Amino acid sequence: MELTPQIKDKLDQLQEKYAAMGQDMSAYLDGLLYADFLTYWDYIHLDTLLSLQNPKTPFPDEEIFIMYHQITELYFKLSLHEFRQIAEHTDLTAKFFTERVKRINAYFNALVTSFEVMVNGMEKEQFLKFRMSLLPASGFQSGQYRMIEICATDFGRLIDKSKREELANATIEEQFEYIYWKFGATELASGKQTLTLKQFISKYANQFLQLVKDRRETNFTALYDKLAAKGEDVSALADELRKLDLYVNVEWPLSHYKSAVRYLERDPVDIAATGGTNWQKYLPPRFQKRIFYPFLWTEEQIEEWGKSWVLSVLKTLRNEA
Repeated sequence: MELTPQIKDKLDQLQEKYAAMGQDMSAYLDGLLYADFLTYWDYIHLDTLLSLQNPKTPFPDEEIFIMYHQITELYFKLSLHEFRQIAEHTDLTAKFFTERVKRINAYFNALVTSFEVMVNGMEKEQFLKFRMSLLPASGFQSGQYRMIEICATDFGRLIDKSKREELANATIEEQFEYIYWKFGATELASGKQTLTLKQFISKYANQFLQLVKDRRETNFTALYDKLAAKGEDVSALADELRKLDLYVNVEWPLSHYKSAVRYLERDPVDIAATGGTNWQKYLPPRFQKRIFYPFLWTEEQIEEWGKSWVLSVLKTLRNEA
């Protein structure tokens, strides 16, 4: 093979690179010579990935349940990757911000549209049996999902709606005591914290509090306000943030609500979720009124938040039954 000027130039650049680090380029070339070719399965650790499904029961549909939740967590990790790029950008522009939020919306669109796997992809009889072996574990315990919420908005928006005004100027630690999801993991009868919630707080509370502090000035609300104050055109960004608001606070919880109604609703007494969570009041957006960006919505839209969705889901499922 002829040593072309282009190849010689690349070799010179490599030499400069390794010399700057006090390294011998020829040793690295030896390593390249002896190294085996990369394969797809090694690159993505396919064998390891496919070995991570370990059902607790003999029911075949439990493996579907496991894999779908693993897929969900990977999409959450993709989203957090984009959140981090935006928050840590040294010269953030509305264009970069908008493009990355579009990516997050694409991930959540995939999640929402694929949730049919959970709604109709398992036999109800199997689910109601194998779920009992999962106690007290619950999808409620997704730490990555809570991190997405923290990165997306001002932390005050995540306080239970009955305490938002009262705790507007409170410390982060005081606000955290009234974060909305704690009220979705209380015992239905006594109102006490479930073991599910206690486990979750024990594992993640310190991480959540640190993330809130880290994102105080770089959550999406704060960054949007900064760009708008600089006079940048944020109209396209506003459109994408509205979509994100709907995906995370309406469509995603309602996908779960639809699944819960399908598997857990029983007249006259509803079946409790695996973690004892109060899903009937916790999941419907119209009850929680979780809205990341209220300044991007009209008063009427805020008032009607999630209502038509819940009613249509219940009507459809009850007609099917």
